[in-house]
Amino acid sequence: MTDFRTPLAKVRGMGSAKEGTGHFWRQRLTAIANVPLLLFFIGLIVYLNGASHAETVAALSHPLVALAMIAVLISGLYHMRLGMDDIILDYAHSEGMKFALVILNNFFCLGVGLMAVYSLLKLSFGG
Repeated sequence: MTDFRTPLAKVRGMGSAKEGTGHFWRQRLTAIANVPLLLFFIGLIVYLNGASHAETVAALSHPLVALAMIAVLISGLYHMRLGMDDIILDYAHSEGMKFALVILNNFFCLGVGLMAVYSLLKLSFGG
């Protein structure tokens, strides 16, 4: 089998990470999933335009609406995390900065997701 790496890459041991294709497909699948989910979300916003606080809480308390909103949040945040990872890895120059920004990106998405899902579940269960 022929090795197509450069001599410098052979010395450093830097080859394919064997995960680019999986990352590519996860990003494309979340993009496809986001189309109907965001259409639902936009429809909900249009429906609730001008609604009172009680009507909004009642709509978000419905189990199917809450489940769909959680799916919107999870899919959207995961897609955002994947995209931000691409941007960070492409444009951050030092390895330390890349590492720190990827960690912050992961914690940000996790934190926002947990707070939003907690809020929706609290609304849904009448808290």
